[in-house]
Amino acid sequence: MRVLFTGGGTGGHIYPALALARYLMGRAGAEILFVGTAHGMESEIVPAAGFPLEKIAVVGLQRRLSLQTGRALYLAASSVGAAKRIIKNFRPDVVVGTGGYVAGPVVLAARMSGIPTVIHEQNAIPGLTNVLLSRFATRVCLSFAGSESYFPRPERTVLTGNPRATEAVTASGAEADDVALLPDVPVLLCVGGSHGALKLNEAFSASVKQVLAGCDAQIVYVTGRRYFPEIEEKLQSVAKSYPDRLHLLPYHPALPALMRKTNLMVSRAGATTLAEITALGVPSVLVPSPNVTNNHQEHNARALSDNGAAVLLRESELSEPNLTELLITLLTKKEKLAQMQDACRSLGVVDAAERMSNVIGEIISE
Repeated sequence: MRVLFTGGGTGGHIYPALALARYLMGRAGAEILFVGTAHGMESEIVPAAGFPLEKIAVVGLQRRLSLQTGRALYLAASSVGAAKRIIKNFRPDVVVGTGGYVAGPVVLAARMSGIPTVIHEQNAIPGLTNVLLSRFATRVCLSFAGSESYFPRPERTVLTGNPRATEAVTASGAEADDVALLPDVPVLLCVGGSHGALKLNEAFSASVKQVLAGCDAQIVYVTGRRYFPEIEEKLQSVAKSYPDRLHLLPYHPALPALMRKTNLMVSRAGATTLAEITALGVPSVLVPSPNVTNNHQEHNARALSDNGAAVLLRESELSEPNLTELLITLLTKKEKLAQMQDACRSLGVVDAAERMSNVIGEIISE
């Protein structure tokens, strides 16, 4: 089986593709090729994961006309030709698009070349690229129940979940043994993303001392590299007062391993993170980023909060006092956390990679 993946720009488009690619290699010995751009995150993440990456020149179309529109249209047209050449050389059995504007010309080129295509939507509210591409795709794989209503051909959709969930449940907790956690002490994990989140960091860093003083818990605080020096200095005295209960990290390469040891998590509501949270059954306080298209992180978060798996806290409501009170309340109510954990696990799709693999096998054999 030869599978060409395309998608990029953000980690949310790349990590599910990598998870599925690894699964297909392990299960079916698939040959894998990625197509992305030189300026998206895929240009670093994909080669670092050990996969070949072909690059095409394409930029996103603005929602309103500008001086850049002409250039974007020219690159879009030429990138379809470039994608057709890559497809001709690689000869894939299927093309899988995981979102981002780079997926557009590649999926179109596959359709023009007679190659079956699958697109994967990570968010509860789909992105514009995937909605448009769904008209040409053989199948559309969804991460959230109910997303099919946003697509013009819902009969082509199938609920598979996000392949990152499969990797999350197979991750070993030993990968996080570098964080010296105390046994039998509840773990509060805060993650704002690989780059960090300003408002979330401001509120959480201000609440750390009060949370540690107000309940028996230990905190693992992944600040993001950008904010680490500032927060490390800000919490220097707190770290000295609670040397065994406060762990400050700029980044951790094995977050699912850390999440396995977590009793409560504070996080943004990106689709990949929520796939991991639900797969592992981690109760959470979700603070959606308001700076995303279609406010999709809030819609993602509601899929959990409406089912009792998480608490949704909008950034406009975020402050040190209300965050501190919420965290202490949850950490001291074991029954509540247990209920949230059960609700969270009920939403997880741990066999997502297998489901997508089956979809791919079906359309190849059609």
